[in-house]
Amino acid sequence: MRQPFVGLVLAAIVGIVVADSVPAITVSIFLIAIAGALAGLRWRFTPLVFAVVGATFFVLHSARITNTPADALAQIAGQQPRPANITGIVITEPKIEANGNATFLLKLRGAKIENQDVRTDATVFVRWRGQPNIGDELALFGTFQPIEVPRNPGEFDMRAYLARHHVKSLFIVRYPENGRILAPGSGFSVLRAAAHSREWMQHILSRDIENSPDVVGLICGTALGLRHQTRDDIEEPFQQTGTLHLFAVAGLHVGIVARLLWTVAMVLRLPRKTATGLIIPLLFFYAAITGLHTASVRAAVMSALLLGGIFFDRKVLALNSLAAAAFLILLFDSNQLFTSGFQLSFAVVGTIVLLADPMFVRFGRIVAPDPFLPRALLSRAQRFCIKVGRKLARGASVSFAAWIGSLPLIYWYFYLITPVSLVANLVVVPIAYFVLALAMLSLIAAPISSGLSIIFNNANWLMSHVVLGLVHLFALLPAGHLYLPRFTESHTPIMITVLDEGTGGAAHIRANGYDWLIDCGGERTYERTLKSFLHSRGVNRLQGLLLTHGDAHHIGAALETITDFAPREIYDNPLDVRSSAQRRFLDAPGKAKPRLLFRGDSLLLGRDVHAEILYPPPNIKIRSADDAPLIAQLVINEQIRVLFESDAGARAEVALLGSGDDLKSDILIKGQHHSGDSGTAEFLDAVKPRLIIATSRESPAAEQITEEWESEVVQRGIKLFRQDRTGAV
Repeated sequence: MRQPFVGLVLAAIVGIVVADSVPAITVSIFLIAIAGALAGLRWRFTPLVFAVVGATFFVLHSARITNTPADALAQIAGQQPRPANITGIVITEPKIEANGNATFLLKLRGAKIENQDVRTDATVFVRWRGQPNIGDELALFGTFQPIEVPRNPGEFDMRAYLARHHVKSLFIVRYPENGRILAPGSGFSVLRAAAHSREWMQHILSRDIENSPDVVGLICGTALGLRHQTRDDIEEPFQQTGTLHLFAVAGLHVGIVARLLWTVAMVLRLPRKTATGLIIPLLFFYAAITGLHTASVRAAVMSALLLGGIFFDRKVLALNSLAAAAFLILLFDSNQLFTSGFQLSFAVVGTIVLLADPMFVRFGRIVAPDPFLPRALLSRAQRFCIKVGRKLARGASVSFAAWIGSLPLIYWYFYLITPVSLVANLVVVPIAYFVLALAMLSLIAAPISSGLSIIFNNANWLMSHVVLGLVHLFALLPAGHLYLPRFTESHTPIMITVLDEGTGGAAHIRANGYDWLIDCGGERTYERTLKSFLHSRGVNRLQGLLLTHGDAHHIGAALETITDFAPREIYDNPLDVRSSAQRRFLDAPGKAKPRLLFRGDSLLLGRDVHAEILYPPPNIKIRSADDAPLIAQLVINEQIRVLFESDAGARAEVALLGSGDDLKSDILIKGQHHSGDSGTAEFLDAVKPRLIIATSRESPAAEQITEEWESEVVQRGIKLFRQDRTGAV
């Protein structure tokens, strides 16, 4: 077989997928795998070898996901917060969150949960407002907590993500003084050396351009893969134009590093095999510097195999090298198969290997000269145009093949289709090549001449601004990108989704093709909840946004929502309650001013769906935003009524009862008044809901549904969805 690893990795994938569905480790399967391996070696029967590989990976993956230390620890810790003392080693570089907490993975050496000593080497996810480094030994006091599942559609599933990294417990350290470093990392560690090297490189690449954080983020993201230090509003246009791969250190990055190292080796007149022996470990060290992400490891393995061919004077086949890289990664960690990074990296490169050359043949015909015209008769300008045309054809074939390979996965994971990426990559990637090359030159020059390194940084500042400008331009092109719901999602023409925003609120209404929001939640949770949800529902632009009152947990994300989803209609509460959240979006330059709504106004949301504004009346005087929120009653097909009460309290409910309006509604959607006084018996008598969807949180106490009120609702025969238990509804 010319490309044996292709069959081997396919067999491994089958074994892993089957094991993930029905994990089982039995002596019989293990013995069959050993017997098959011996038979395959004896008779070289290819199908038998593939079967043995599949069985081996089945056993391997089953062992990795069943009865693990993480499972045992999660079972001991339970489903409720439990205080504990733990010691362990930091095994990932800590990341600093916006609130100052450091998050990292800790390999335990021991734990004491309440009064129970637990011997375990499980890995836990830790949040602590400390300053640990990779390799440090820590002693921490805090609480074990279960990792929550997503509470809203489209929300990132941290629980599933960490489970694929063999982590099933969260450990929260409340105060900085509840943790201490027992021993800083000592001795040589590749990961620690890589982390120190990364810090030095980041410092070098940002010298003299520190006042341009967007540029520094792009340069460090491109050269070192530091995506977590790049702002979301900078990263999003790259995602929308299909150029986000520039932040994923992969073949382009490793190829440039390998070429620079090879050039240095040739200048030093090193023998080819000696140069190869030095370059290969340096490529893996570069992959470690960039975080050992799948794409960088894959590129390093493929480069190592390509360079390794020099030792054996053999041609290395690209597809076989790609399969070998996948095989080795899965052998080390079979859970990688189920990560988006692994799937995207190998799908894109595999598609390029298979399709780029055939596409180049087709595209090349477009720019090829007349085959019957002798080349000697071509002018210099014609030869130049043909050369440029062939380069464009090669770039277009690679870009198109990569787009085909990434299309289904980008759509599935990010709900996104990016037609503009076909053009954006042709323009942006060549310029980004120079950004990366200048970064490498700056790093090489730094030990020799600080001034020369700074010159390279300033040249990179200019190139990075060009890249950022082009990416933002492509992101703004009409139909350049489109968010679409998954084909597995229901496509009900009229749908209401009440998101779980804690003590805040946000509800999405789809009314026969028109998308509306009632409130938009808080600014801090916007990216994680509302924005992710709207993208998962295929919302590219809102028809309207209705803001009920000046509570920051209800309208704190108004400015972000207006910027990202450009609602055609914006409506606001007419009362001035000195809300900083309300003032923030009202004072934003260049934003349309909202229309104010009063009792008696009516809004058409879509065919067969309209909203009647029941509260507040004109000329009302209040001090608290919760006392006079916009209260709207949705009428669907003139049959179903949904009452959005927001955070209204007893005062607003009394006013509604005295208004003479028909309050009867099938569904009541309510928050909690800051006093805890809402949902009175008289109000429920008038509304007569069959279903109540209500927010509830332990803190503050007034925001939690009381047992007495819940019992009263149940006695009335009303179905109650408490969002502290159900999440989004």
